[in-house]
Amino acid sequence: MNFIVVGCGRFGAELAYRLFTNGHQVAVVDANPKAFNRLHPDFRGRTVEGDSLSADTLSRAAADKADGLAVVTNSDTMNAVIGHTVRVHYPNVKQVIVRNYDPAMRGMLEAFGLQIVSSTAWGAERVQELLLDPSFRAVFSAGNGEVEMYEMFISEKFSGSAISSLLNGCEGIVCAALTRAGRAELPSPNAILQKGDILTVSATLEGVQSLRAKLGEGKEA
Repeated sequence: MNFIVVGCGRFGAELAYRLFTNGHQVAVVDANPKAFNRLHPDFRGRTVEGDSLSADTLSRAAADKADGLAVVTNSDTMNAVIGHTVRVHYPNVKQVIVRNYDPAMRGMLEAFGLQIVSSTAWGAERVQELLLDPSFRAVFSAGNGEVEMYEMFISEKFSGSAISSLLNGCEGIVCAALTRAGRAELPSPNAILQKGDILTVSATLEGVQSLRAKLGEGKEA
């Protein structure tokens, strides 16, 4: 597939190299030619120097043939304008993703109706989770971390408890899967947990916090 990465900062350089190593054609756009020095030495994609808002620059980056475009500069305003411009003038680009650098500017990006990834907010959310309780491992994040999938390892303390009993009273959390001896299934609410099971739950941060609090009270609530 053909992708364009606008902005060759540390984030953009890493994204471009990951796309390249996965076999895709990648063009990296930046107004500062020195920015391309951040690209990995093994990167063999194209670099396009120029103003990202210029029709000429987007043309040289082959935006008319791109499958997706990521705008990841450190300017939220620039990201919004470029993302909106590409979406309007290049309808062939199926995915237009913009980076939200400053969480305070997220509302402005959402006003454009763009698909957003907030690396700052997402990173802060992950660090907070690990500080609170590393026994809950986040394995999937939706949106900017508002809802996540967590893996919870069942200890001897909760062996014999029903899933419904474990989750009862916890708002913002649902059971997604139960893995036992390497085999996953969609369990019924009355399924009995065993030591060594891995319970996968989908939850908001508030939901997983309420479950953590409940687990701290004892085996049964």
